[in-house]
Amino acid sequence: MNRKNRLALKLMALCMATVGWSGVHAADVIISAERLLDVKTGRMIDKPEILVRDGKVVSIGRAGGAGGAGGVGGAAGAAAGGEAATRIDLPGMTLLPGLIDMHVHLDSDPTYGGYSNLEYNDRFWSALAVAHAGKTLDAGFTTVRNLGAADWNDVGLGQAIAAGKVRGPRIIPAAWSFGPTGSHCDSTYFPPSMDQKGPYNADGPDEVRKSVRSLRKYGAQVIKVCATGGVFSRNTEPGQQQMNLAELRAAVEEAHQWGLQVAAHAHGAAGIKDAIRAGVNTIEHASLIDDEGIALAKKHGAWLSMDIYNGSYTALEGKKNGVLEDNLRKDREVTELQRQNFKRAHAAGVKMVFGTDAGVHPHGGNGKQFAVMVQYGMTPLQAIQSATINAAEALARKDVGIIEPGRYADLVAVEGDPTVNVRLLEAPAVVIQNGLIVKRLTPQQ
Repeated sequence: MNRKNRLALKLMALCMATVGWSGVHAADVIISAERLLDVKTGRMIDKPEILVRDGKVVSIGRAGGAGGAGGVGGAAGAAAGGEAATRIDLPGMTLLPGLIDMHVHLDSDPTYGGYSNLEYNDRFWSALAVAHAGKTLDAGFTTVRNLGAADWNDVGLGQAIAAGKVRGPRIIPAAWSFGPTGSHCDSTYFPPSMDQKGPYNADGPDEVRKSVRSLRKYGAQVIKVCATGGVFSRNTEPGQQQMNLAELRAAVEEAHQWGLQVAAHAHGAAGIKDAIRAGVNTIEHASLIDDEGIALAKKHGAWLSMDIYNGSYTALEGKKNGVLEDNLRKDREVTELQRQNFKRAHAAGVKMVFGTDAGVHPHGGNGKQFAVMVQYGMTPLQAIQSATINAAEALARKDVGIIEPGRYADLVAVEGDPTVNVRLLEAPAVVIQNGLIVKRLTPQQ
């Protein structure tokens, strides 16, 4: 066996240990690099050393010196029991927190459009979701919010990842998304003789409350409702409001009572505004938001999750993938309006998070949205913050999104400065989950 193969096997063994397939973590891991981006301040920290224990950050120091982001000396000196720690040395690289995508569909594949997905058994999509989770993790996204899945696919997949059976990011699952009869979240592609319908359709506040309770019962950790029509449904238009204010308030009140957040699919201006008035936590798409909606989002502190990359993919590949012409028409009408409204909302100071709607475009390409966000008004740092510190705040989680003591040691490393060239995040060189490598482009020579 040559040296290259031996290095590859050693790397594979390390990667298998990192995702907990054996259920064992090294007691201490020390991660060093050329620099670390502090996403709170935007400052670069030179020569960081990060001490990790049981998958979480214990301290951050500087190699060979005192001080540092965590107010400690060199991390090596803090290793438990004085035992030698496992080291991950990344010379020349920049470390960032593991990325967070607030809107994915892991059991969806954009290469099947229109009616072409009917060729496959329902469980086909469950199997694809496993591969999609691995691609998402390799792209540097160590946490995702899955906003809508059939057959509880995201709940089961999240459990399998947490148990160390398959590779993937932490998943915050919504399970089935829902809305009223005939809405974007209903099944709208079939004639009445086939009697297809969304299993959690809800007409009126009482039915909404019951759907929230049922979804939570079986594993939903966030509630996804459809306030307006959409692009990839039939017989709905993106601007149409489809849940009224009373129904939206019922969803929010019920979910918040159970400690769950609410995400609202909302393209149209009226639906966006009623979702914000109802207290929805995140507005998904927000394509046609108007000045009043922007002002309401600022007033109420609602987060906008605007998927401004995927229209580029659909324009190029949608027809070939079988997407129906009516859906392509809606996508053409909405894409540039959404991007301009993203620019307006950001300039006005509305809170923004990173959400790509991956599944509408291929999984693993999530990072391509960063450059589009910069093109439409964000600085590279602001785009990075939308997928780290902002996303963690929107999730109300204190265990992800920032590299600091007490949070999971989820990191990505790139060869260069992503605050200068944000496209480096389209293919991170190294991905670290729970303090151990899960992806490295090439073994260290």
